[in-house]
Amino acid sequence: MRGSRVESPVEVREVYERLLGSVRRVVVGKDRVVDLCLISLLAGGHVLLTDIPGVGKTTLARAISSSLAADFSRIQFTPDLLPSDITGTSIYNPREAHFLWVPGPVFAPV
Repeated sequence: MRGSRVESPVEVREVYERLLGSVRRVVVGKDRVVDLCLISLLAGGHVLLTDIPGVGKTTLARAISSSLAADFSRIQFTPDLLPSDITGTSIYNPREAHFLWVPGPVFAPV
């Protein structure tokens, strides 16, 4: 599915059903959340999962990422979190005398 484009409503439905089957093998009992995440994904939107610890947010994101063969990254918010921990940073390489951009987890699709 990586890099493919879905054009017709029939194709969207087929992709949705395929993703839903794949994700439901991993995530059980969260049908509404799974539906909303997949619909948002197929509509080109964004999702921010918030809930108490231990209810499967990361598992759901990993399952969707795996189903799409997409990169996955996670941001753990801590008191000492810096903006560069999210966006990335430039690291100087003295041997080559230039900076190397290392993107942060915000650049991952999932």
